[in-house]
Amino acid sequence: MTDRLAAEWMRRADIVELVEVLGRDNARFVGGAVRDELLGLPVKDIDMATTLRPEDVIARLDAAGIRNVPTGIEHGTVTAVLAGGPVEITTLRHDVSTDGRRATVAFASEWRDDAARRDFTINALYADPQSGEIFDFFEGLHDLRQRTVRFIGDARQRIREDHLRILRYFRFQARFGSQPADREAEDACAELAATLKGLSRERIGMETMNLLGLSDPSPTLHRMAELGVLAVILPEADPKALEALVAAEMCQAIAPDPLRRLAALLPAQVALAEQVASRFRLSGVQKKRLATAAARTEEPGTPRALAYRLGIDAALDRLLIAGADASSLDGWEIPQFPLKGGEIVARGVGAGPEVARILRSVEDRWIAEGFPDRARVDALLDAELADRAA
Repeated sequence: MTDRLAAEWMRRADIVELVEVLGRDNARFVGGAVRDELLGLPVKDIDMATTLRPEDVIARLDAAGIRNVPTGIEHGTVTAVLAGGPVEITTLRHDVSTDGRRATVAFASEWRDDAARRDFTINALYADPQSGEIFDFFEGLHDLRQRTVRFIGDARQRIREDHLRILRYFRFQARFGSQPADREAEDACAELAATLKGLSRERIGMETMNLLGLSDPSPTLHRMAELGVLAVILPEADPKALEALVAAEMCQAIAPDPLRRLAALLPAQVALAEQVASRFRLSGVQKKRLATAAARTEEPGTPRALAYRLGIDAALDRLLIAGADASSLDGWEIPQFPLKGGEIVARGVGAGPEVARILRSVEDRWIAEGFPDRARVDALLDAELADRAA
């Protein structure tokens, strides 16, 4: 691993222009973009830190005709809207006070002060936008090479500043960490796990879903259970069930889905699933899907029939949680039942509940036969009407 950054995105014309506008000595790339580039991972979000005050950043961007949005102006963040994607620009800061949920910050002039308020050493790496030189104040490069997720300074103090860092630690451990994990970090997370109760349910839900969306979070969930952290945020969870689901996803080359994984962690109880969805502040659509997964039985049924009735995602949830083969759904589009009620009325059946009953019966036969063509639907209707007349 080099101590210089040589990323293609640094040479993007819009980013080169942004650096010129801010001033080459006034800005550095920081955080995830630097970390992921050094690891050879795709870079999704680009952040910059700057010695300029937010009002100066806005003035320079405006003068250069670069659209910008004051996304977190009270904390010094301005987002430059570039052709290749947004870049968040944040003034150097240091914490004045914290209460575990939010921090009061003041603007700083020293890069080290800004680095010291960050969570993990691997997230406190800065890169010069021209030379690519890495600025590392807390041995983050060493930790990145060793795949060690370590808090900056005293782990307990970092957690007391923001309790959500407990869950961020486990997410980063699941994504980047090696074993054995940092002992101080784990001890601090276990000791302060109860402080998570003071956070909003939405923040806990969002961070938990981010963790569940990673490639294989099951070992981390097991460790969270052992340390008493999982019992605080999701006491109903069974990490062994998640392990089985992840294995099924990998075996069938199906992408991770955090909502499906949350469903697997929970027992098959609809009321409980709805309760957890409300606790995590999930959307109405997510709540319905979680409840549908919780209504599962040991035998999920025929994949395509299940998908027709529940939708592809809900069918995949039930099939994969049961460890069943879902390959027949790959690339399959749910067909539309071709028969309409008016056609049944035209065959002499009086409008009313009987039409609906016949329609459902023919549809059930159509599904059971694997969605045959229209000619077969007509034959099924003939058979249904003959049975009715008998």
